[in-house]
Amino acid sequence: MYPEKIIIGTRGSQLALWQANWIKELIEGLEQNITVELTVIKTSGDKIQDVPLNKVGGKGLFVKEIEEALVRREVDIAVHSMKDVPMKLPYELCIGCITQRESPLDALLSKTGKSLAELPQGARVGTSSLRRSSQLLAYRPDLEIVPLRGNIDTRIGKLDNGELDAIILASAGLDRMGWSDRITERIDPKIILPAMGQGAVGIECRKHDLETMAVIGQLDHENSQLAVEAERAFVGVLEGGCQIPIGAYAQIHEGKLKLEGLVASLDGKNIIHERIEGPCFDARNLGIQLGHIVLEKGADKILDAIVHP
Repeated sequence: MYPEKIIIGTRGSQLALWQANWIKELIEGLEQNITVELTVIKTSGDKIQDVPLNKVGGKGLFVKEIEEALVRREVDIAVHSMKDVPMKLPYELCIGCITQRESPLDALLSKTGKSLAELPQGARVGTSSLRRSSQLLAYRPDLEIVPLRGNIDTRIGKLDNGELDAIILASAGLDRMGWSDRITERIDPKIILPAMGQGAVGIECRKHDLETMAVIGQLDHENSQLAVEAERAFVGVLEGGCQIPIGAYAQIHEGKLKLEGLVASLDGKNIIHERIEGPCFDARNLGIQLGHIVLEKGADKILDAIVHP
C-alpha cells in the first residue's frame, strides 16, 4: 500500500529546491499515482548569514526546523544534502534512502581561470568550510582564506564582483544547477579530501511511516548508501561536525570499499590522513575502524586543541 500524497519539506535555496523537485519527479516517475507537493521551510542556517557555521552550531542548523516539521507530521519526507545531516537524528526519524551520488569532489572557481596551483601569491580564496581551509593552507600556506556564507549564487556573486580571487564549492551543487562551466578545476582529493556525504542526496522520513518508506526505498542506490554509511561512521567516531576539519571519502569498486579519512589542525600544519579497505558490506565497521586508527595516530590531540583551545 502506497500513500496517495507525499509532502516534501525543503529549504528555499535554489539548490535545495532543485533537489526537492528532482526527488518529486523521481517519485512521480514510479507510476504509483502519488501526488507530490513541496513545502518550503526556512531554517536557522538560512536566517543566520553573517556568522561562520562553526560559531553557531554547525550544519545541523540547515535541517532542524525541517525535522521538527517531520515529527509534527506537517511534511512526510525531507530532502537533504547528506553533508548537512547531523550524526544524530531525532529518535522518530531515519534516513530512508540515499540516491545515486554525484561527484563528491570540491571545485575551484577562479576569477582569472587559474588553477589552485597557479593562483598568485596571497590570493584571496573564499570558503565556508574549516575542512577546506585547513587543507588549502597545507597545500598553499600563502593564501588568504576569507569566510564565505550564503547560497551558491551569492557566493559566485562575490567572486564576480571582485571581492575574491577564487572560491571553493562542492562540484555536485554546481553540476546540478547547470553551472559546471564555472568550474576552473575539480580539486584532486589528494589536495582536498571531500566532506562526509558530499554529493549525496538523502531522504529523511519517520521510522514508522512504512507506506512512505516503501516508496522512497525504490530510489535507494546501494553503493552510494554504503559509501556514505562508511564516511558517517568514521566521522561519528570522531564526534565531529563542521566545527572540526574532518574529511572522509569512500569509493567502491568490484565489491571492495576504500575509505580515506583525515583530521587536520586549523592552520593545516598538522594533518593525519589514513586509509582502510575491505568488503563493501562491512561499510560501517570499516568507518569505525578508520576512526579509531586516526585517533591512535594523534587525531585526539588535534581535536582536543580545537575544541578546548
